[in-house]
Amino acid sequence: MHTELSGIRPEDTLLYAEASQAGDTVARQLEHNDAVVQALARALRDDPPPFVVTCARGSSDHAATFAKYVIETQTGCVTASASPSVESIYAVPLKLRGALYLVISQSGASPDLLRSARAAKDAGAHVVAVVNAEDSPLAALARTVIPIRAGAERSVAATKSFIGSLSALLHLVAHWRCDEVLLRALHELPDHLRTAFGLDWSPLVRGLDDARGLFVLGRGYGLAAAQEAALKLKETCALHAEAFSTAEVRHGPMALVGSGFPVLLFAQNDEALAGALAVAREFEARGAHLWTAAPGVSGSRVLPIVPTGHPMCAPVLAIQSFYRAANALALARGRDPDRPPHLAKVTETV
Repeated sequence: MHTELSGIRPEDTLLYAEASQAGDTVARQLEHNDAVVQALARALRDDPPPFVVTCARGSSDHAATFAKYVIETQTGCVTASASPSVESIYAVPLKLRGALYLVISQSGASPDLLRSARAAKDAGAHVVAVVNAEDSPLAALARTVIPIRAGAERSVAATKSFIGSLSALLHLVAHWRCDEVLLRALHELPDHLRTAFGLDWSPLVRGLDDARGLFVLGRGYGLAAAQEAALKLKETCALHAEAFSTAEVRHGPMALVGSGFPVLLFAQNDEALAGALAVAREFEARGAHLWTAAPGVSGSRVLPIVPTGHPMCAPVLAIQSFYRAANALALARGRDPDRPPHLAKVTETV
């Protein structure tokens, strides 16, 4: 059994304080970003891009996964993830004329992202920076800047800036599609995030206290939440976690699952829900210890979620509840969630 890090309560960490501010982040976006987002959305409707490219690292790359599902399902525009090394290492120019090039970054300072964004701009793409640091080199380079507006984030693990990246993408797509239902859901999101942060996920904390590894599952909009949760478990809790789509996990990884194997599932109320719950039943039949953050399920390991009328908002709320649990789990495992070893806030990848 691990001993909780001496003298630090869960509510004393920077991670806890910053994650709790996610609702305020989204509220600021909706108040201050609407004009720039509407202008970009009009341009995208008037001159639709042939395709969309995302460029990001770390947590921001999980936001890029979210962007892929949101943009493709709502606009039909093919959305692919760029490999920054194609430009930064191999120096191969890509054919990007007319493309929407979304660069997602908290710091806006990573050299490989900057080089890729500059190359995309030179190739004729419309470079959009979804960035927290408005005075960053990335913001200066981009044609359009969508500020995340999370404020200072001192904990190494990104929380409110990740949620702000997701909400900024939803804001753009809502205006791109003139989707009043999604816009209403977005305006409800700040209060829902505050509620989500107060939910009790302590059964997950107790269940993973001595774990050595686990799978984190999601599909569609929920895959980004699974990827983000797995990364946070690695960096804050020193817990080996791997994220999989509920479709892909059947192609090999499921062979590792036996009695007592921990699994965390994120699912939202859309066309992916039935398949995700079917996979969950397969895991339980193998004796896995399955924790589920999904609507319409019951059992001792069901984690509470905030009901939302829009499935694209569900993963945003679930990851907010997860952040509080991850913070508590890190301390229970004797780790400082604000200062993971060997990590820095800005990663200087080239």
